[in-house]
Amino acid sequence: MIKLEQTLQAWGSERFAGLIKQALESLPHHELPLQQALQHSSQVSDEPIEVMILNVAESVERITLRLGVFYSGVIAGCNCADDPTPVDTVSEYCILGLDIDRRTAEAVVVLLDHESDPSGDE
Repeated sequence: MIKLEQTLQAWGSERFAGLIKQALESLPHHELPLQQALQHSSQVSDEPIEVMILNVAESVERITLRLGVFYSGVIAGCNCADDPTPVDTVSEYCILGLDIDRRTAEAVVVLLDHESDPSGDE
């Protein structure tokens, strides 16, 4: 479970967007459902990700965000000793949903959409 205490404390301030981006971009990639969203590659790259806030809504219990995530995936060779194919990366994109519990600051991240490719290269 992801805890976003500083982000929750900043809710309603100018700092909120920056803190949510910073918190998510610094997470280990395996804590986000990026692998499930791959369209053009076979494994999530270790390269940095970029998070864009698409929508924010609030209720008494939670803050709900819709996020666009830009990241890289790896296209690996066959792993043969004599394989001349270098490991290459390609751009990936997905939309994630993030719910932050307003009492506990616990956050749940789910994959919402991985069909939309903002580059138009589908």
